[in-house]
Amino acid sequence: MSDQFVMSFITNNRWQLYIKGLGTSLLITIGALALGIVLGVLVAVVRTGHDQQKGKHSGGLSVANTICKVYTTVIRGTPMMVQLLIMNFVIFASSKNLYLTAVLALGINSGAYVSEIIRGGIMSIDPGQMEAGRSLGMNYATVMKEIIIPQAIKNILPALGNELITLFKDTSLVSVIGLGELTKVARDIQARTYQPMMPYLGIAAMYLIICIILTWLQGILERRMRQSERR
Repeated sequence: MSDQFVMSFITNNRWQLYIKGLGTSLLITIGALALGIVLGVLVAVVRTGHDQQKGKHSGGLSVANTICKVYTTVIRGTPMMVQLLIMNFVIFASSKNLYLTAVLALGINSGAYVSEIIRGGIMSIDPGQMEAGRSLGMNYATVMKEIIIPQAIKNILPALGNELITLFKDTSLVSVIGLGELTKVARDIQARTYQPMMPYLGIAAMYLIICIILTWLQGILERRMRQSERR
């Protein structure tokens, strides 16, 4: 057992490879989450605006809503692995920037789920608040930005936290395109040492520790937001 540990983590300073792979996984997570939130907010606002207009839809909004519905249906209805392979071997077949490919694939996938989370949060807000804002002369975008979305964020924070954790774990899938994240590092070391137990148990522990830290940080943020509501 100790020999396997030394071979997998100590020999040739292999522990540094794990740290580098973990850093790559975290960078992918941050980039994909940022892209996913931007896409999610845009799609949620379009779909909510379409639903709230009650038969008074403009042509442009109807087209945008249709595009958003197709986007969420396709992305949520196909495996992330397949999307990642299409992104790498079809859309960006000539590109060597694997990091950008991974961020785009995971971010676009996350955006579809985040949009539904945010849309649910927006729909949970009393419609009277939108009407009150519009009666004060504010346009739709201003009401959403200043009144609706800040309240919705408080309601959807737990779901967004879960999406972040899921996204971090899903970075393990990008090993199929050859990007040197945590899982790819473990696979490479296993291929060199012929010892699968220690590399895979090691990265499992790393994923678990990071997820525990993220859950802890999420809990702190939720408590602070609840305290701000009482003031």
